[in-house]
Amino acid sequence: MSSDPLQYNAEGKLRHFLSLDTLQRDTLINILDTAENFTSVNDKAIKKAPLLRGKTVANIFFENSTRTRTTFELAAKRLSADVLNVNLVTSSTTKGESLLDTLRNLEAMQCDMFIVRHGDSGAAHFIASHVADHISVINGGDGQHSHPTQGMLDMFTIRRCKGSFDNLVVVIIGDILHSRVARSDIAALRILGTREIRVAAPRTLLPADVESLGVSVFHRVEDALDGADVVIGLRLQNERMQGATIPSSDEFYYTYGLTPERLRIAKPDAIVMHPGPTNRGVEIEAGVADGQQSVILHQVTYGIAVRMAVMAITMSNTTDATNRQTESGDAAATVGNQTGNP
Repeated sequence: MSSDPLQYNAEGKLRHFLSLDTLQRDTLINILDTAENFTSVNDKAIKKAPLLRGKTVANIFFENSTRTRTTFELAAKRLSADVLNVNLVTSSTTKGESLLDTLRNLEAMQCDMFIVRHGDSGAAHFIASHVADHISVINGGDGQHSHPTQGMLDMFTIRRCKGSFDNLVVVIIGDILHSRVARSDIAALRILGTREIRVAAPRTLLPADVESLGVSVFHRVEDALDGADVVIGLRLQNERMQGATIPSSDEFYYTYGLTPERLRIAKPDAIVMHPGPTNRGVEIEAGVADGQQSVILHQVTYGIAVRMAVMAITMSNTTDATNRQTESGDAAATVGNQTGNP
């Protein structure tokens, strides 16, 4: 049984998908294995599976997004679900309607799943704690806290390219402080038994508790890259920065940018990853982003299969639990009728 009652239902099955750090290893492996099966759906001429037929998935995005929103939409449609894209910029929330009132209205529209992206850390957890029992919530990114489906598609990419995790050295470079992707990747890598996780960044772009995350900290990117199997670059999240955390983008590129020269310090078969959007000439050189070792576009492709897996698993568990509750209630009503009880 899990120690996270919000993400798991009473039977220990995944109901919501909010963060990775409290999940069991078996849960992560199940998602990866299920995503592997869904890659065959994405390779077919008719890219459809009937698992969510008759279900309605609402994309509720309080922040701008391209890859995450569109891959969630594609994933839902390939599972045969109906998709509702909620534009929060023009929604009633701008007219003073509370978040909970918005959720209640979406529930009244018979939605079955909420995909939530929000600028505040903990927003997905808050929503999950207030939705009706038949609804699953998937976190599409909340503040600086977590981006669990991005973390899982990164793990899927690594496993596809490298096999097991136990002998790998994984390096994450850049804005660790503001990156929910970094936190999710680190959590998943730890759960999956990665041999060494390294982070490389200026001190101003590292969280105060970075060493408690179970990583090795480097301030020289060249040292971090020595012997690396996987290299993950991160975007400078200027929109979340308060004050001057780096002298300039040019200075960051000069000191930490992933160039072909620096990549040669890693193992010859090292793969290069990035959650996007990539800022070429800031955290990564174009020749690296488009090079033979880059699997950045593979990450986008794999993101569809991984999100299909997460949606199918959580929806199945929620539907099964709801059906059992309904059957139990029907049985109780039948017994009551037979005995003359109300």
